Amino acid sequence: MSVETYNPENDPSVAVTMTDAAIAHTRGQLGQEDGAVGVRLAARKAGCSGFMYHVEFVSEVDSADRVFPVADDLSLYVDTESLPLVAGTEIDFVKDGLSRVFKFNNPKAKDTCGCGESFTI
Repeated sequence: MSVETYNPENDPSVAVTMTDAAIAHTRGQLGQEDGAVGVRLAARKAGCSGFMYHVEFVSEVDSADRVFPVADDLSLYVDTESLPLVAGTEIDFVKDGLSRVFKFNNPKAKDTCGCGESFTI
């Protein structure tokens, strides 16, 4: 199977999840954004390894989004073009010293760049 031939609508087991830490952080951030109903995860061509994760607040749901309820009050939206690249990903929120970042545990990522900002499928 390749990214070009994958159809997520034929795979009911596809899921993108968030850890409790990521959910708690996202709830806090969402409360500061007027009109936001959730967050969207996308993969864009960029970075030194090929793709980068892009996370943004969602105020309007796009018909091309696949919705993953990650908590009773929080949904994660993934556009159907990105889903083949991020299917199965677990989003975590990690505190390391003074740094606080989302960490993407993507089973499809074969390589990441040294800075951890981009990945290869």
